Amino acid sequence: MASTRDSNEASYLLPPDRKDWEAYGIPDFVYARKELVPEGIQWPRNAPSLLDALPPPSRFDSALCLAWRQRMELGLFRYHLGELQTQTLPGAVGFVAQLNVERGVQRRRPQNIRSVRQAFDPEQFNFNRIRPGEVLFRLQPAPIAGALRREEVLVLINVSPLEWGHVLLVPEPARGLPQRLLPAALRAGVEAVLLSSHPGFRVGFNSLGGLASVNHLHLHGYYLAHRLPVEGAPSEPLDPKGRLHLLQAPPAPGFLFYSSGPGPSLEALISRVCRATDYLTDHDIAHNLFVTRGAPPGKTSSSSTLAGVRVILWARKSSFGVKNGEAFNVALCELAGHLPVKTSQDFSSLTEAAALAIIRDCLLPPAQAEEVRAALVALMAQEEQ
Repeated sequence: MASTRDSNEASYLLPPDRKDWEAYGIPDFVYARKELVPEGIQWPRNAPSLLDALPPPSRFDSALCLAWRQRMELGLFRYHLGELQTQTLPGAVGFVAQLNVERGVQRRRPQNIRSVRQAFDPEQFNFNRIRPGEVLFRLQPAPIAGALRREEVLVLINVSPLEWGHVLLVPEPARGLPQRLLPAALRAGVEAVLLSSHPGFRVGFNSLGGLASVNHLHLHGYYLAHRLPVEGAPSEPLDPKGRLHLLQAPPAPGFLFYSSGPGPSLEALISRVCRATDYLTDHDIAHNLFVTRGAPPGKTSSSSTLAGVRVILWARKSSFGVKNGEAFNVALCELAGHLPVKTSQDFSSLTEAAALAIIRDCLLPPAQAEEVRAALVALMAQEEQ
């Protein structure tokens, strides 16, 4: 399926002639453990232009953005993504709203999802059917003596991008895995965040029923040059060991997992999150997940320094069938405070109160939310047994 290429910039670019794409092979982006940077990434302070003041791109950022830009120039996306009209909604939350009309009109029709546990269907669209040029590279850690081989993770363009650099991380696509979060997929997503020097590179996951539109295991990754509420929102511990926290502030209460960086802390986080999502999937409860650099759990943090990685998990009402016609659909971005809006009218009239009402309507009723909370606390406590 692939031929290994050098990791210089040119290796991530397609040949100019489309007929050569099939023979191009998939380049490898091989990264060393030392490239996973947990500390020192921060938002610029008092900068007249945030974009101009962001830190230099990492090797990962350069490879992704160079190849992504080329695919845009080659016309491989469903529409050309220019600079999106963006506003921070007035109010205490700090919602970042963006007008993205094309995504609302041009994106592929979502599949008919009937269950959070729905099996993979090879007859439906899946990522084994994409054009060769949509693959940017294979994300691969450098081999470590004695360590098990990691699963192959392909980085693809999202042909209906919601923001700059919008990609999909797809583990072992040939296996036909359904949209159920697995440790290898989450590990790739968290490590992608740690490979980026951009404070606004985020990764997320939508379950079936949580507005995933393709039932083939994948995560989203994208750049957003704006702070989001969940980066520093306050939380309270739900167990004495601090393994699980409750994120209390709007847009929506969620379960917070935190790691200071690579090593045992990160592996523990991956294990805990996937045990939580397994519980939700097994009980047919839809969910969304968001990975971002952020502050440690505890009190509100207004610091521009992002000390580690936050993974936020939301259990929510299932949304099956055709997506609704609201100003925005509630999935991983919206629960984190990023609102891609579909029409100019909605963009100009949207308020914080209206956004919160749409989001709250998608959350579990209180009794079920409390049941889920108790179950996840019990799951975390099993580590001691």
